[in-house]
Amino acid sequence: MNLPTKITVVRLILTVVLIILLCFPFYSVGIQFPSFRVNGVTMELQYLIAGGIFIVASLTDFVDGYLARKNNQVTNTGKMLDAIADKALVNSVLIILAAQGFIHEIIPVVVVLRDIVVNAIKMEAAGRGRVVAAIGSGKLKTATLMVGTALTFFYNIPFEFININVAEILLYIATILSIVSAIQYFNMNKALIFGKTETANS
Repeated sequence: MNLPTKITVVRLILTVVLIILLCFPFYSVGIQFPSFRVNGVTMELQYLIAGGIFIVASLTDFVDGYLARKNNQVTNTGKMLDAIADKALVNSVLIILAAQGFIHEIIPVVVVLRDIVVNAIKMEAAGRGRVVAAIGSGKLKTATLMVGTALTFFYNIPFEFININVAEILLYIATILSIVSAIQYFNMNKALIFGKTETANS
């Protein structure tokens, strides 16, 4: 297992830790996370810790890809684990935040459905020996989603002090980009999807 793959595995481990931190009923074992107010904003330490873990995990997504390309260590196993780690991190956090009332339910619904559609296209392409590469709108979606999620964990600070919900704005932009990128993936690969002979774009 090379270094980029090890970093990807770390992201998976951090995702599990994050899910436990957000979902485990700590009160049942006598653990109570403190909360405090900053300029009228009430914040819970549990979510601030979760936000720190999320940021570290998100950064590993860029680091493992950079190292894999730089050191020519791109492997099929690494790509598979990277895709799993990305979806596990972002989608699980979005679902939990929606369930706990931090974000609107439509955001994880659209993002998860988009991933299902795009993954289906990629699997169909792989079955025919073709690779569907990431596109710009998909990369921008991921970036805005991660930044918006991180800001949500930190209660939209510092933008909350000027009454601009940047976290929510970024998450809705990411939701729109999810739809746009799914449509683009479909249009670029519809020849492949419908079994035509033309080469699918990547």
